[in-house]
Amino acid sequence: MSKPASVIFAPKHLSSRNAHDHFEVSSGPVANQLLAWRERVGHVIDVLPRSQVTSTHFNASIDRYKLGDRVFTDCSSDALLLDRSIARISTDKVRDYVFQVFTQGAIESIRGGPQESGTSAMASIVAMDMNQPIRMSRGRCRVLTFFVSRPVVEAALPHAESIHGRVFENTTPMTQLMIEHVAAFSRKLPSMTSVEAAATFDTAVQLILAAFSKQAKLGGHVRAAARSAIFDKARRYVQNNLYQPWLTPEYVLMAMQLPRATLYRLFQHEGGLGRYILNCRLREAADELVRYPDRQVIEIAYSLGFNSASAFTRAFRRRYDLAPQDHRLLAAQRIGKAMQGNRNVAGLIDQ
Repeated sequence: MSKPASVIFAPKHLSSRNAHDHFEVSSGPVANQLLAWRERVGHVIDVLPRSQVTSTHFNASIDRYKLGDRVFTDCSSDALLLDRSIARISTDKVRDYVFQVFTQGAIESIRGGPQESGTSAMASIVAMDMNQPIRMSRGRCRVLTFFVSRPVVEAALPHAESIHGRVFENTTPMTQLMIEHVAAFSRKLPSMTSVEAAATFDTAVQLILAAFSKQAKLGGHVRAAARSAIFDKARRYVQNNLYQPWLTPEYVLMAMQLPRATLYRLFQHEGGLGRYILNCRLREAADELVRYPDRQVIEIAYSLGFNSASAFTRAFRRRYDLAPQDHRLLAAQRIGKAMQGNRNVAGLIDQ
């Protein structure tokens, strides 16, 4: 079986920390093209199979640049269905923020953020928090991607996780400026010095963060800073009391001593305070199911304030598209595969 092309090199004008990795699947057998792509990107996100995947030609290529602690990719591919599930999140350590800039094509649909279901063909910039589930269908496209560490994003945005799944349409001068800047960066990157590459990367990220900050009303003026401090205090209260059966929006309201309208506006982008509490409990439950595989599902459900196993299962399925038991099974399978892979590597080293 012929292998897809994969080349790793560092141009002379770039330091060894700025390695460039090129990968493509078009030269491989048709039956293996999508499978090879799944293996290549599977360390970050899963490529879900579609019909006729083994009999239809699939074209995709990616250039990955490691710019010190920054990562940038330039990817072109045919239509794909991508998924980062709660089972994947519970078993890996990828927690960056990802910003995707589409210079050709766009996302067809997205689930996991505030703008779910159908997405306009003009949706040109997408934000993802890799600590949250997401599923997206995209057509044939070219997408430029920035992987940005959590501290960088969270220093710029007061509650950065709220931008997960948000999209920008290419309908404003600001958006067009960002896309042009990023496209120029991608074109010039192979000939840039490491200092130039890092500086241009950072400028692009700051432009993107400023745009999402404005869209999500997370600006940095005094009033926004005060709102952010109140919001963070309310979130900490919720997180610290997830296992308390009395935790409800009413109790948070009393503890915070804020007008009801003020508190509810803070959580509007989360779907409301009640939804935020529920989602936090479900995420905690998802982690507990993996962390303690021998603990009964009903015990975890009761400890997090759910009144019955059926209520917990329905809520979990609505949130993550699978039952708690299935999540635990998938996570166990992922852990098992990872352990087997480590044993195989150790065996090769011993040889």
